[in-house]
Order: sequence, then C-alpha cells, then structure tokens
Amino acid sequence: MGADYFPPPDSAGGWRTLKDPAQIRATAGIDVKKLDEAFDYIQQTTQHGGLLVVRHGHLIYERYFGRGHREALPELASCGKAFTSVAVGIMLREKAAQFPDGLDQKVFTAKYLPDTLPLDDPRKAQITLGQLLAMSAGIRGTNPVYVKGVKQTWENPTEDNGPYSTTDGFATKQTLWCAPGDCYSYATSSSHLPAMIVRKQTGMEMEEYMRQKLTKPLGFGTWGYAMYRPKLKGGIDADGRMFHTPGGGSIAVRSTDMLRFGYLMLHEGRWGKEQILTPEFARMCGRMVKYNPHFTHSFNFNVNEDKHLNGVPGDAFWKGGSGGYAIYVVPSLDLVIWKLGGNEGQYDPALTRLPVKYTYDGSRDNWKPGDPKVIGDATGKTLQMVVAAVVDAKGAK
Repeated sequence: MGADYFPPPDSAGGWRTLKDPAQIRATAGIDVKKLDEAFDYIQQTTQHGGLLVVRHGHLIYERYFGRGHREALPELASCGKAFTSVAVGIMLREKAAQFPDGLDQKVFTAKYLPDTLPLDDPRKAQITLGQLLAMSAGIRGTNPVYVKGVKQTWENPTEDNGPYSTTDGFATKQTLWCAPGDCYSYATSSSHLPAMIVRKQTGMEMEEYMRQKLTKPLGFGTWGYAMYRPKLKGGIDADGRMFHTPGGGSIAVRSTDMLRFGYLMLHEGRWGKEQILTPEFARMCGRMVKYNPHFTHSFNFNVNEDKHLNGVPGDAFWKGGSGGYAIYVVPSLDLVIWKLGGNEGQYDPALTRLPVKYTYDGSRDNWKPGDPKVIGDATGKTLQMVVAAVVDAKGAK
C-alpha cells in the first residue's frame, strides 16, 4: 500500500496520518493498545524520548515524553554511523569510476586516506572499504570481539566513546587487533575513516554532501551535527567547533525525518522516482555481508538474519545510539519505527547551536530508570513489542 507513496516535507504537510484506533487496525493492521504498552515501557528506559511508527506509508503513532518532541534535535550518538554508511553508498553510486573495486577497494592509500601514511602496520594496506563499514577491518575497538561467531574479550580495548573517537587524528592512529577481515569489534574510528574518504573523493565535508544528495531529496527539515565540543583536545577550532563531520556519530535529526531515513531503506534506496542508493547496497545494509561473517552487524546496522530476536522477522535491521535511540526497518512487515531517547546532556542546544522550537515542561527532571531486570535489552524489546502489535502480518507495500 505504501510502494508509491513518499511523504512531502513536514513544511508541506508531511506524513499522511491515521488517528482512529479502529481505522489504524483496518488500514495499517496495528493494535494501538499494544503500541501504548510499548510507549509505557520505553518511558522506563530513558529520561526523554518518544515512539513513532509508520506502516504501509501511514504515520500511525507519534508520542513523546520529557524533552522528546517532533522538533527536538538531540545528539543521536551512534545513529550517525548509519548515515555515514548511506553517504558512502551514495558516493559509490555517483562516483563509481573512482572506486573500480567498489566495496572491495583497498583504501589505506594516498588516493583515499593520505593522512594514514606511512602505515604503522603493513596489514592496514589490505583493509577494504566494506570492512571499514562492517567494522571487521581489525581496528582496535571495544569488547566484546567476535571471531567466527565466537564472543571473546581481548586486552587493551580502545577508548571508543565520545567525540574524540570521531576525529581524524584519533581514527588514523588506531592499532589493529587482528588481520583485516579476521574479527569484528565495534570501533567508532572504523566509521569515521569512511567519512574522511567521502570528504577526499567528493571535495566537500560529508555533512554538505549529505545535504545535497540525501536530506534535501528526502525533504528533511532542520538538522545538523553536534559539532561544538570545546572540551575536546584536538580536532576543533578556536570556537570549539570540530573541523570535520564526525563519521562515527553525533548527528541531530528531527523524529519525523528519522522516519524518512528508515523509509528510504525500506524502499531499497528509492525516494519517489529517484534512486538515491543502489538497491543492492541498501539490501546489504539489512543482512549479513561477506565483509563481516563474525557477527550480526552489516554496514553499521544490526541485523536479525539469525533470528536472535524472538518474534521478529529475519529481515529486520536497525541502528541504535547511546542514550536509547534506535531506528528500525522491517521490510516484510512494511514497517519503520523510531525510538527517540536521550539524556539531559544530549538535548543541550550548545552541542549543535540549532534552534529549540518548543518548550520543555520539566516533567522528567527527577526521572529514575526502571528495574534493570524489567528493562533488559531496551533496543531489542522495543522492536519485539512493536512487532507484536501487528495484527495483520501482510507486508504488501
């Protein structure tokens, strides 16, 4: 039902909506009461947030709490990694001649990553673009490490949280834990390096490239990055602004525009009549890829191909971010979900210097998290609860 529907910008009317629970059940095949249960649950998991659901091209659920709001622009942490992957996919489509080997292109060279030369480890010469996106390049990241599907804990993990891990200097100096392709480890610097490649090959910052090739066609409203980090050592100007787009995270996007991003992936890279990503690249984001046979992580998306999330279709994929954010796509159910989260600091407008267009009522100032045993894996449980609200399993678009 949503195959040929693409929402106009919010300034021109935005998503088509359904409000009446009976109509939502009849048209979108969703039990709203179960979505209310999911919303009640996520309020135990983050100080601020919200839940938005699109099915068959209809926005059928949109509720917020605390500083959560349609116009909120918090720092979305690692959700930005998914945008980096999409920017790379757009670049590969647009500038294919510059990448004769595509995702198999070895990138630690003067052409792609000149700042990494001379190499501090000869093995880096074998790292491919696909391995960087899949975090299987061997770059030292956080524990656990996965080798051939086996979870392990290794010594000396990198400091991989915070904006410093998305600066050129940090990313280019990370050592290898294993030979490229031999293990998976979550390494934010592995996602920043592709942003450097985008900058080098397009001649512009990745943010500007995305504005031209991604967010403008999709009709985004105000958005940006949490670029102002005065406490950061290195990689900032005199005003405390980061020199370069942080490929490892820190994007700030309105909630209904995050749905647009997920909807693009649902439609395999197509927006209206424009093919922004190749269908092949978009599909690879949602499934296990040859570049990472070790863990259920594709090109900066988690995938459910092994069905480790019970009750969730195997084609579901998602990207979460510290603070309780997650964008989910379930193609077989024609479903896109945005779980807004965030702590007080992530909503600080000083990070982005973007305008705050709404008023917070202070209702979550004294919030305390719920029982950890009840909360569990909030990212996975939220998806399970929303999928359980689907009463019509037909995913026809």
